[in-house]
Amino acid sequence: MDAKTNNGATHSNSAPPNSTPAMEWPAGVLTRIPFWVYQSPELYAQEQHRVYEGPIWNYLCLECEVAKPGDYRTTFLGSMPVVVARDYDNEIYAFENRCAHRGALIALDGGGHARDFTCVYHAWNYDLKGNLKGVAFEDGVAGKGGMGKTFCRADHGPRKLRIAIFCGLVFGSLSDDVPPIEEYLGDEIARRIARVLHKPLVVIGRFTQMLPNNWKLYFENVKDTYHASLLHTFFTTFKINRLSQRGGLVIDESGGHHASFAMIDPTVTGGDYAQAGLRSENEDLTLTDKSLVAFEDEFHDGCSLQILTVFPGLVVQQIQNALAVRQVLPKGQHSTALNWTYIGFADDTPDLRRARLRQGNLAGPAGYVSMEDGAVGGFVQRGIAAAANERAVVEMGGGGTTNEGTRATEASVRGFWKAYRANMGI
Repeated sequence: MDAKTNNGATHSNSAPPNSTPAMEWPAGVLTRIPFWVYQSPELYAQEQHRVYEGPIWNYLCLECEVAKPGDYRTTFLGSMPVVVARDYDNEIYAFENRCAHRGALIALDGGGHARDFTCVYHAWNYDLKGNLKGVAFEDGVAGKGGMGKTFCRADHGPRKLRIAIFCGLVFGSLSDDVPPIEEYLGDEIARRIARVLHKPLVVIGRFTQMLPNNWKLYFENVKDTYHASLLHTFFTTFKINRLSQRGGLVIDESGGHHASFAMIDPTVTGGDYAQAGLRSENEDLTLTDKSLVAFEDEFHDGCSLQILTVFPGLVVQQIQNALAVRQVLPKGQHSTALNWTYIGFADDTPDLRRARLRQGNLAGPAGYVSMEDGAVGGFVQRGIAAAANERAVVEMGGGGTTNEGTRATEASVRGFWKAYRANMGI
C-alpha cells in the first residue's frame, strides 16, 4: 500500500528503505539525484570504464613537475595507477603503472628522476615511454629456461595514454575519440584557466586528504556555488565570499566544467543574510594579523576568488592569492583521495610568495575556510545510508545548466550530472 508524506507526495511502502535500489533515473531529470549513485559498487565499476577510460581528458599532474628529461610523477586515472615521465626527446609520456609480467607497480614512489624503470619483482625494465626494453634472464641460464623463441618485447607493455598539455596542466586519456583539449574545455573555461595559469609555475606545497565519501559528493560540493557563504563562517565574517558580492557562474556546453567567481567588496554588510535569519558572521572571530586576508590584485581584474572545475576530477583554485590545483580521485564507492598541489609563479616576489604560503592556510583539511568541506561529504554519505531509493532536491536557481549572473544557484551541480549521465549512458 502507498502512504502520503507530509508534502502530499506518494511514497511506496512495497520495499524497505534500505533495499537494493532499482537504479532508475528518468531521462533528462537533473533536479532529482537518486542517492544510489553514491552507493552502488556496480556503478562505481562502470565509472572506471565509461568515465575515466572513456573519451575524457583526465588531469594527471603539472608540467613543471616533470620539467627535465628523466623527471617523473606517479598519479592516477580513476583507479588506474599511472606514470608520467619526460623522456630524453623532451616529450612527456604517460603509461599504466603496471608491469606487463605479473602486474606489480613499476614505479613505487610519488616521483623523482630516472633514466628508466625496473620492476622490483622480476626486474623487467621499461624506458621512459613505457616500452619494455629488458627481461631478466630472457635467454635463460646456461642454455636452459628463459622466454620462448616467439616472445617479443614490443608485444608486451602497460597501456599508454594520449597526452595533452594546457597552461601547464598535463592531461591524459586512453581513448582515441577524445577531442582536442581546447575543444574539450570550451572557450570560456579555457580562457578562465589561462587567466590564472598564464606564466611558468612552481610547486610550493602538496598533500593528500582522504575523504569518507563518494568522489561525486566532493566534486558536487566544489561546484555548489551557494553553500560557501552558508557553511564557511570564515568566508562571510571576513567578507571574502558572500552571495551579495558581485560575481557569477560560467558553465561549458557539456555541463561538466564550470567557473564561479566573486569580486571582493568590503562595503557589503550581509543584511540579506540577517533578513533571511541566517548566520552571516561570527563577531567572536578576529584576526590579529590581517595580512592573512590581504589581497593583491595580481590579475588586475578585481576578482578575488575563482573556483574552476574540469570534468571529471580537476579543481583550479584562486582564493585571494592562494593558488592550487586539486585532483579528485575515487578510492572505492565510499572513499575519495583529494590531492592538493599549491602553486606559485617562477617570478613571484618574496612578499607575494609569503602571501601565497600564508593564505594557503585558508583551504585544505584544516583550512580556516574549507575545513568543513572535508567533513560535510561524509555527513551526506552517512545520512543517505538507508535512503538508496530516495532523491536529493537540486532546484536552486531552477532547472538549467547555463551561465548565470548569480551564485545563488545549483546550475553547475546540475551541469555535472548532465555531463555524468551523458558519459555513463544513464
